[in-house]
Amino acid sequence: MPVLEIRKYPDPVLQKKAKEVANIDARVAGLINSMVDTMYAANGLGLAAPQVGASQRVLVMDTDPENRGKDLLKLINPAIVESSGEITWEEGCLSLVNFTVEMTRAQRILVRGWTLDQREVELEAEDLAAVCIQHEMDHLEGTLLVDHISRLKRDLYRKRLKRGDKPGDVPVGSDVRRI
Repeated sequence: MPVLEIRKYPDPVLQKKAKEVANIDARVAGLINSMVDTMYAANGLGLAAPQVGASQRVLVMDTDPENRGKDLLKLINPAIVESSGEITWEEGCLSLVNFTVEMTRAQRILVRGWTLDQREVELEAEDLAAVCIQHEMDHLEGTLLVDHISRLKRDLYRKRLKRGDKPGDVPVGSDVRRI
């Protein structure tokens, strides 16, 4: 499947709430398969449909980059139905150039959604997998990591972008994989 362009902040599609998928069909399957290829090509752990310009409630993730496909998750219309605990994780994002931030999220979640074969599923996730799902679900709500920081820091980040930081650059000293 084709590798898609990953939209970068401040692209307006990233700031809109994604629409529910009404019909799980070949078009949705094609989008999901292209999203998986795009995520792997970008060395990401997860990707939400708005990040490739599709305003649909779809996410993919694979938190085991050493064994691609082993932990691959493709989820349509996901919803978190339970959460507990707290975990702080330094997160990056494929749609944000040169940006990481420590985020506190639920350590364990129960998520409900649909598979490509139109089965409703419930999945438990914890630690990195829970962080990744919550990060991608933020994208489905039109929320980015920069929306979780102060206005001053967000303005400083915008100024850095205008200076010409290159897409894909990671801050010096950072070994964060982008979600």
